[in-house]
Amino acid sequence: MPKRLTLPTAAEALPGRSEPIPTAEYHFITHRPLKPPFPAGTERVLFGLGCFWGAERKFWEIEQGIWITAVGYAGGLTPNPTYEEVCTGLTGHTEVVLVVYDPSAIAFESLLKTFWENHNPTQGMRQGNDRGTQYRSAIYASTPAQLRAAEETRSVYGAALAARGFEPITTEVLDMPPFYYAEDYHQQYLAKNPDGYCGLGGTGVACQIGTGVAAA
Repeated sequence: MPKRLTLPTAAEALPGRSEPIPTAEYHFITHRPLKPPFPAGTERVLFGLGCFWGAERKFWEIEQGIWITAVGYAGGLTPNPTYEEVCTGLTGHTEVVLVVYDPSAIAFESLLKTFWENHNPTQGMRQGNDRGTQYRSAIYASTPAQLRAAEETRSVYGAALAARGFEPITTEVLDMPPFYYAEDYHQQYLAKNPDGYCGLGGTGVACQIGTGVAAA
């Protein structure tokens, strides 16, 4: 079946369910609990940059300042969806990585740099050969400061991409909606399956965050 490239209306969206679907209790690599409560002083953000298997690996590999990563679904209408439901395009969700980090140990701008440089944020409802609404680019911020930084870096990176002939950025930058954890087997998938699929690919354009470049 061809993938939907438009978001569903409320009338089209699947109903979902009232209870969360089962998932892993602990991170496969760090063995820390995947769910709250998280340590005091940590902050949360959701990043969508294509297939969440490879996307999550980009953030757990940072290590310094990262408390936990987990994959799931956000930005849509269906509560507590399954992976199969998300794949229909009738939930409105995109695949995201939850990153819980210590802002005293790693700057949010460093996370944004990882986000922008490791996918193509100009492709709308796809990422490379992965097509569908679940692969759209997104930053869902949990604080006003995160939201401002995301918007500012979108402007800076958009200008850098335009100078290299790319189309405008299509990344959603919004306040954090509800996050629904994906199934157990999706969590830290590429640590469990080192030869597994990863369709992530950047543009080759550096994001000049933290180098004195101001947003336009």
